[in-house]
Amino acid sequence: MLVRLLYASRARGPVTQDTLDAILAESRRNNPAQGITGILCHGGEVYMQVLEGSREAVNALYTRIVRDERHDPVTLLHYAEITERRFAGWTMGHVNLHKVNPSILLKYSAKPQLDPFATPGCAAMALLEELMATAQIVGRTG
Repeated sequence: MLVRLLYASRARGPVTQDTLDAILAESRRNNPAQGITGILCHGGEVYMQVLEGSREAVNALYTRIVRDERHDPVTLLHYAEITERRFAGWTMGHVNLHKVNPSILLKYSAKPQLDPFATPGCAAMALLEELMATAQIVGRTG
């Protein structure tokens, strides 16, 4: 059974390019063996990530993420059983929300900066779908 999980979190410390590179490298190295695909969005100290895969693998990874002391709070925005993956082409795609046209963000949130803690999970998923459709997700696999 496949599931899709979307969560948001705030970094406890500064988010540097080295931090992001390390997170993405670890995800791209470990996720294929677990059958996990998804994307990581970041803007300032806010992360938003969608994970897809088996219920067991996604739940185990989410449990590790919740326990990771680099960020807090971790807020579950969306969780659903799915019949097919939407982000199958990414072992871990990446979106810098600071580079996204503010009008796209405003379409899904009250302000032109995404605040996933104040955005319904369905709106956050719709934003990710639009980012995918407009080719703003980088790091596509083979």
